[in-house]
Amino acid sequence: MKNIPLSSQQKKSLRGIAHHLDPVVAVSERGLSEGIIEETERALSDHELIKVKVFDNDRAVRQEIANELAEKTASVVLQKIGKIAVLYRKNPNANAKLSNVSRYVDAKDF
Repeated sequence: MKNIPLSSQQKKSLRGIAHHLDPVVAVSERGLSEGIIEETERALSDHELIKVKVFDNDRAVRQEIANELAEKTASVVLQKIGKIAVLYRKNPNANAKLSNVSRYVDAKDF
């Protein structure tokens, strides 16, 4: 799946939506596993926009994990604050009742 680049206004809107979300995926200090990648895939397919909490005290490690998770799930890291990363991946067939994006904005804008 090819990601279409997001404009800065689209990224800002998505970060605003994500502000009210709770993390749906947690990465322990043991790092990424196949199960975490699969769970992130499922969450992105259902919700399109998710928060991931990375339980590592090293900022560089958290950054690396967020970037690697985004790469392996063909998603985009929109924001990283502390131990939380916000990931986005457009799903053209998203269920409107599950998608965090379509519940808050006109989904065709993304």
